[in-house]
Amino acid sequence: MRMTAIATCVAATLAAGQAVADDISEGRETFWRYCSSCHGEDADGMGPMRPVLIVPPKDLTVLTEENDGTFPLERVIHRIDGRDPLVSHGSEMPVYGDFFNEGGRVTLEAGSGENVETSGVVAHLVAYLRSIQGN
Repeated sequence: MRMTAIATCVAATLAAGQAVADDISEGRETFWRYCSSCHGEDADGMGPMRPVLIVPPKDLTVLTEENDGTFPLERVIHRIDGRDPLVSHGSEMPVYGDFFNEGGRVTLEAGSGENVETSGVVAHLVAYLRSIQGN
């Protein structure tokens, strides 16, 4: 019985690890397709569109560092989904219409313990952005 419980815990942990890896992989693909032209392939803010933007793109690899060691989940989600618009994009984000509203609704827990609702697409993108902090 105890071995079954341990095996179940190990399987759940592995499945959760694979789910996170899948989220990061999907987020990386979304980033490459929709964000890298401004933020650069390395998310360092050095994309080819940088010269034509009013506000230079943010280096997305230092979000945690610039926020006292805590990934600013709520701010990042709100910036991506348009609840916190940014002039440099010519309009509020996303500039890709309803794409960032796809993938169902997901609730993520912010560092403050508060829940932030977003789309599955944005959740995957955030998983990727979290994975590249400090790179």
